[in-house]
Amino acid sequence: MAIYIDPPIWRARGLLWSHLISDLSFHELHEFAGVLGAPPRAFERDHYDIPEEAYDRAVLLGAQAVSCQEVLGYLRSSGLRRPKFSRPGSFL
Repeated sequence: MAIYIDPPIWRARGLLWSHLISDLSFHELHEFAGVLGAPPRAFERDHYDIPEEAYDRAVLLGAQAVSCQEVLGYLRSSGLRRPKFSRPGSFL
């Protein structure tokens, strides 16, 4: 029952990004992201992409800072992981 955020190390569109996740529900994740001010378009399958400048605010609001590996582990163990499919129509 927590919100987690990994370090802003993911480079995209000229910025560094973090992943924001919940280990409980997407409802909890969407509520926290709303309070943080993350736009709905920042949600990608099972996490929010959070720009580096919002990282400290997310932690101040209660997100637990963890490693990238921990984020993935929490997603998998919670059953909330939604991986990209390897090819169109694939369910592996």
